[in-house]
Amino acid sequence: QVHVSESGGGLAQAGGSLRVSCEVSGDTSEKYALGWFRQAPGKEREFVAGIDWNNNNTAYADSVKGRFTVSRDSAKNTVHLQMNSLKPEDTAVYYCNVDSTTVSGLMADGGSFGTWGLGTPVTVSS
Repeated sequence: QVHVSESGGGLAQAGGSLRVSCEVSGDTSEKYALGWFRQAPGKEREFVAGIDWNNNNTAYADSVKGRFTVSRDSAKNTVHLQMNSLKPEDTAVYYCNVDSTTVSGLMADGGSFGTWGLGTPVTVSS
């Protein structure tokens, strides 16, 4: 069984930067992908970025391309999401999801079959 735990986030001004991290624990022997999703108040949860653990293949939502970078620290079983050039519309609770699939699979099923963290809030002021 796999567990995930988010950290980081917080408050930033527009144009600023924040980093959120997701630590994965438990049985990580299987091939899996880790995705970042976010949910803003009154909106559906959406895919933000993801990474395939075995080959570092990454994917991003169009809304964050060029601003956000997902990376992994395999020694610490941790995935980071570096968020630069933040906008007020990036305000949301950011969730980590891990599943024995690929990033494409996570994008397709919205993380429905994976393990979710509790989320960490990100607030960007204008």
